[in-house]
Amino acid sequence: MAQGLLGQGSRSQRGASAGTLCGGMATIGRQELVEALTRLGELAAAQAKKVDLLLVGGGVMVLVFGTRQSTRDLDVVILPPSDAAAVRALAATVADERGWPSDWLNDAAKGFMVSLSRGPVVFSSPGVEVFRATFEQLLAMKLCAWRDDVDIADARRLLEELPGSYDDVWRRVAPYLQLGRELKAKYAFDDLWEDLHGAT
Repeated sequence: MAQGLLGQGSRSQRGASAGTLCGGMATIGRQELVEALTRLGELAAAQAKKVDLLLVGGGVMVLVFGTRQSTRDLDVVILPPSDAAAVRALAATVADERGWPSDWLNDAAKGFMVSLSRGPVVFSSPGVEVFRATFEQLLAMKLCAWRDDVDIADARRLLEELPGSYDDVWRRVAPYLQLGRELKAKYAFDDLWEDLHGAT
């Protein structure tokens, strides 16, 4: 399969190609993420390994939609049969080469996920393949977080990708909600739906 990004959103735009500094914290731009993932695949292939990742969080908005220019890290789940420790070691090598924090490839997101959904491949290069979570799961994660304007903007963009009625979309999102955050997520979903589609 050819190197590069695949299966982008229907309304995708290109983000900035370089990392910037935001509030004193380094961020990573779209082109830098592509280069880093390509290098991760090269390192894996050199060891006769293949890395499979599930992309979630801000990385989806940068790589798939282009609605953000950059992200502080790339939130992923390391998918089997990939060895998580080995992938972290390869990612640390990439970080050393680029002068990045060692956790630029951040697999802590799995602690906030209820099961795993696998959408299409969004990036492929020799030695690495990156899938995204389904839009339903990505939206559920944003609704459960619902911390700031960034989460709201991300959630709105994800909801735009989900066809169907209010009840149908909520039925598909609800299984991915974190235990104890269902009510918060429902209020957030109601506000978002009304803003995008009008009152139900």
